[in-house]
Amino acid sequence: MPVAWHELPGWHADKPQAAWPALLSSCQRPPPAWAKLCDKAQQSPPRGEAQIRDWLMRNLQPYRVESLEGTAGGLITGYYEPLIEAQRAPGGAFRVALYAPPADLATRRPYWTRQQLDTLPAAQASLRGREIAYVADPLDALVLQIQGSGRLRITETDGSRRTSRLAYAGHNDHPYRSVGRWLIDQGELPAGQASWPAIKGWVQRNPARIDELLWANPRYVFFREEPLPDPAIGPRGAQGVPLTPGRSIAVDPKSVPYGTPVWIDTTEPLSSTPLRRLVLAQDTGSAIVGPVRADYFWGWGGDAAEQAGRMRQPLRMWVLWPRDPLSPAVRPAAR
Repeated sequence: MPVAWHELPGWHADKPQAAWPALLSSCQRPPPAWAKLCDKAQQSPPRGEAQIRDWLMRNLQPYRVESLEGTAGGLITGYYEPLIEAQRAPGGAFRVALYAPPADLATRRPYWTRQQLDTLPAAQASLRGREIAYVADPLDALVLQIQGSGRLRITETDGSRRTSRLAYAGHNDHPYRSVGRWLIDQGELPAGQASWPAIKGWVQRNPARIDELLWANPRYVFFREEPLPDPAIGPRGAQGVPLTPGRSIAVDPKSVPYGTPVWIDTTEPLSSTPLRRLVLAQDTGSAIVGPVRADYFWGWGGDAAEQAGRMRQPLRMWVLWPRDPLSPAVRPAAR
C-alpha cells in the first residue's frame, strides 16, 4: 500500500550510508525494475547521509507491506554465521561430521531423513568419503545446518590451523521442523521460550535424549567448503551477493523480490530498543514464509549469536520501489 515517507517510523533517525554498500551489492544482481536505477547509483553515487537519504526519497516510493487480508503486523527472527572449532580428522571429542552432498543426492527424492542417515547402514554408506570436517557438539552441527552457512576454525591433520567458510550446498528434500517447537509440543519448554540458550540448557539436562531432539527435524543440510580471504565479507545469500551484518534480511521472495530495500520497524531482542532501519532483501529460508516475515542477519561472533538466538519480535515493514510504474507481476507482492 503506497504511503508517504513520514509514515516510516524513525526514517530520519537512521544512517542510510550504512545500508548503501548493501544496496550496491544487490545492484550486482538487480531485479529487472531496478536495472536503470542501479546504473545510476553506481555511476553517480550520492555522498554522505543527507545526500543518500535525499537520493532514496527522490527515486523510490515506499509501500507498506500487508497480507492479502490487510494485516500489517508480522514477525522477525534473527540468524547469524556461526564460528565453530573443528578438526579435519576425527579424534577425541571431535566425532560429529559435516558432509558435502552425496553423489546420489539428486537421484533420490526425498533423500534419507536425518534419523536414517544416523542409523541405516545404506544411508550411512552414501556419506562415506564426503566428510569435510568434524565438530565436537551435535548441536553445533545442527546450528550450522539451520543457519545455512558458517565459519570453521579447523585444525588440520598436520596441526596447522586455518579458518574457512562452509556454504550451503543442498539438503535432503525433507521439511524443516523446529526443535524448539518440538520441545514445546513435548511439554519440555514453556511456549514462547524456545530460544537457543534454552534448547542448549535442555540438552545439558537431558544428554541421553539428544538424538530424539535432533531427529525431530528430518531435514539434513550439506555444505561445500570455501576459502575465507577476507573475514569482513559475509556469506552469500540467496540473491547471490554477500550479506551485510545489520543491513541484510531474509524474506519470502514470493512476497518481496530479492534486492528490494526494506524499512523495518521492530525492537532488539535483548534490550527492547527500537530497531528501525533500512535493510536489503538478500536471502531466504525455509521458515521465512509470507509477506510480513523477515529474518535479520546479525553477522558473526558471540554477540551476533546471542542476539539471533533470542530474536522473535513483532514486525512492520515497508518496501521501497523505483518510482517507475510497477509491473503486474510485482504489484501484488508489494501490497
